[in-house]
Amino acid sequence: MKNMKLAIASEHAGFELKEQIISYLREKGYEIDDLGAKSDEPIDYPNIAANLAEKVVTDEYNRGILICGTGIGMSIAAGKVPGARAGLCTNAFMAKLTSEHNNTNILCLGAWITGSKLSFNIVDAYLEAEFTKGRHVNRVNLIEELERKYCSRL
Repeated sequence: MKNMKLAIASEHAGFELKEQIISYLREKGYEIDDLGAKSDEPIDYPNIAANLAEKVVTDEYNRGILICGTGIGMSIAAGKVPGARAGLCTNAFMAKLTSEHNNTNILCLGAWITGSKLSFNIVDAYLEAEFTKGRHVNRVNLIEELERKYCSRL
């Protein structure tokens, strides 16, 4: 689905991999916007994750990709934005299923975990897969109900 508009962001540990993924996806014809970091200078990831997640949830972008050292921090932070469904994936099978079964709108990667070639495979699997609906619709709806229930308590 190369007609989708993508956003990508990282913190310092994911900067180099972010740059590689941007080049890779642009060569494949994807429209992708870089939302930072702009260097490998230390930067805090929660605001970066929230910024990208908010832009994806408000449909400025169809999907997003977040990268930090392990992918864990980005996935936690992005998941705090209502409507964001971030999936941390370490292989292409996980990436395919997070899209097909969980209807995720943000892929999280760990630069220290996957490296560039594996990350390219993960990104391809994620972007080529689509939500299969069926029995998974109810599960995604239940996740959204949990979000409404617990976010309203804050």
